[in-house]
Amino acid sequence: MKPEKTPSGKRREGAGKTILTAAVYFFLTVWALFVLFPFYWMLLTSLKSYSAYNGEYIPTFFTLSPTPGNYLEAFSAVPLAGYFLNTLIFTLATTALMLFVIVFAAYAFARLSFPGKDLLFSFFLSLMMIPTELVIITNFQTITAWGMRNTFWGLILPSVTSVFYIYLLKENFEQVPDELYKAAKVDGTSDLKYLFKVMIPICRPTIVTVTILKIIECWNSYVWPRLITDDKAYFLVSNGIQEIRENGFGRENIPAMMAAVVVISVPLILLFLVFRKKIMEGVSRGGTKG
Repeated sequence: MKPEKTPSGKRREGAGKTILTAAVYFFLTVWALFVLFPFYWMLLTSLKSYSAYNGEYIPTFFTLSPTPGNYLEAFSAVPLAGYFLNTLIFTLATTALMLFVIVFAAYAFARLSFPGKDLLFSFFLSLMMIPTELVIITNFQTITAWGMRNTFWGLILPSVTSVFYIYLLKENFEQVPDELYKAAKVDGTSDLKYLFKVMIPICRPTIVTVTILKIIECWNSYVWPRLITDDKAYFLVSNGIQEIRENGFGRENIPAMMAAVVVISVPLILLFLVFRKKIMEGVSRGGTKG
């Protein structure tokens, strides 16, 4: 039998746990300040006037005279609203097409039986080893040959699938008991009906997570839109930032630039804050079998 702890021993143990908890919270607080400080600095700079910002020989960590003028200039100096609309079209269309592709692909690999399934899936996984730069070169040549430069289709098509998302969703589909599938087949349920009536509702957290991650990915896309579009009518907010800097209010107007960045960043920040629990839940479900 283990000896019972004395009251003094229990107090020391409790004090040790309290100190450890306080140390952990202190470390997390300091780390959070480091992480959040760039966002605070971005917001603070966007609220300073151009003259006040340039007049600061030593940067200040607050302002007594915030101004919304930078935000007005961000929308008037360049077609920022048009960049937003383009990005919204690109993001929604790409995400919808990708969900259509990966849901059916993941279901096929998880539930259907066909010759060479394991070999084909291994080949798909091996594609993740190819550097992104090589894929961009191939996509650029293909889209250019098809005459799709400076079009929404040229922006969308290379992003309508993802090997990683197919793998994540396949692992989640395989967690659904086989007995449900066999019972459905006995009742005469088709594979398509089983997918929409059983698999998708059960695996909704992972599908929601994939959707949110894809929206974030599309919203932050820079290299491909910058490469495939040189017509301002198809600029997204990401590559529109460079246009703002070069031909909007100039390189030296940092407050106005920060205002544009804040406007672009707010939708993603809100999206993540609202759905952060679903993202964590979906990732954990997709990566755990049993």
